[in-house]
Amino acid sequence: MKQSSTVRDLTRGPILRQLIQFSIPLILGDLFQLSYNMVDTIVIGRFAGNAGLAAVGTCDQIMTLLILGVSGVCIGASVLMGQFFGAHREDQLLSELKTTLCMGLLFSLIVMLLGFPFTGVIFRLMSVQPEALADATVYMRVIFAGLPFTCLYNIYAAALRSVGDSKTPVRYLVLSSLLNMAMDLLFVAGLSWGVFGAGLATILAQAVSALLCLRFVNRHVPILRFPLKALRIDRSLARKTLSYGGITALQQCAQPIGNIIIQGTVNTLGVTAAAAFSAARKIEDIGLLPGRSISSGITAFTAQNVGAAQPERTEEGFRKAIRLEFVIGLAVSAAVLLLRRPLMSLFTADAAMLEEGVRYFSIIGFCYFLPCLTNGYQGVLRGSGHMTASLLGSLTQISVRVLVTLLAAPSLGIPAVGLACVAGWSAMLLWQIPWRRRMSRRSVSA
Repeated sequence: MKQSSTVRDLTRGPILRQLIQFSIPLILGDLFQLSYNMVDTIVIGRFAGNAGLAAVGTCDQIMTLLILGVSGVCIGASVLMGQFFGAHREDQLLSELKTTLCMGLLFSLIVMLLGFPFTGVIFRLMSVQPEALADATVYMRVIFAGLPFTCLYNIYAAALRSVGDSKTPVRYLVLSSLLNMAMDLLFVAGLSWGVFGAGLATILAQAVSALLCLRFVNRHVPILRFPLKALRIDRSLARKTLSYGGITALQQCAQPIGNIIIQGTVNTLGVTAAAAFSAARKIEDIGLLPGRSISSGITAFTAQNVGAAQPERTEEGFRKAIRLEFVIGLAVSAAVLLLRRPLMSLFTADAAMLEEGVRYFSIIGFCYFLPCLTNGYQGVLRGSGHMTASLLGSLTQISVRVLVTLLAAPSLGIPAVGLACVAGWSAMLLWQIPWRRRMSRRSVSA
């Protein structure tokens, strides 16, 4: 059967065009996901009540950690698969996919076996209010039941991205989000099933996206297709996948943990500052999406070209990606500085909250090229397999941010959080740039 036209060999062809074409679907998918999450929260809040919304909010913290763990392993696996694809080692590529699938399904089984009986205990340890405890327990158990589909989708999405296809996973993500939204309205608003209906909508939508990815691969991507009876774990690949993926998962978990500490510090500045910071973060999430997507593109590009033993093309791709990230960062800075007041006014009519947000953006708005540059460096480090360097860069960034926020926020207020971000990004670059230069010299000399 003919290979899908969505599979893209990134070891040849115009580099900049490939990076942009790979990244655009990711940007659109993330934007859609942000919009969907907002609608999902509104439906639950309006039709499942405050207790239901509190229950789902509590579960989100656990779900975030689970998804970060799964996606971390998938990023590690995608780097290995990308390198095998670039080296034309299709047997190793398929072995890595089988191994990752086995580990994902085993992880899902363990979480279900432990999660079902201990869900109530976990929530009591988290001091969940009694009126939300029953709803939280029901919702979390439903989510645990759908975890295999979450793993299946993420693994196949990673496999498709590793062979240059970023469009198909996003297409099914958008479809599943629309289904989730429709089923939320049916189950929660129409049938009054409360948080059980919200959880059921989530796992059914995830099942659809996972099964569609599997169907697409079996029909159109022969390089990733294998019979079910061939599913098995390659121990050497499993160790390497866990090494790469475990570090990446730790890296991804460090960021939200640091953000929780920063949010706690901002909360001490008062409700107005906390609300302004929350609104500003939502604006930032959208503004920084393109930079993060380019980072995913350079990871896939680097992995394939490292596998193909093309250090010159890898270096050229990195240079072009960094220039692209820099331009994106300048564009975001210009937009935020020019529109900071109108953007904040979308979230509030309160003059004090508006001014807090404007003060925050007046500090940080000049420096959005910094996180874009760090994203570029992270992409090439991950794609070349330097997961420890990527982790240390992230730990440096979040540690500096937390420290500066804790020290400066009590006296400077919300502008201190902006200064902390600038300090964290700068410290991260001071770590990344020398490491990248050493890595580049070694690859060229080899």
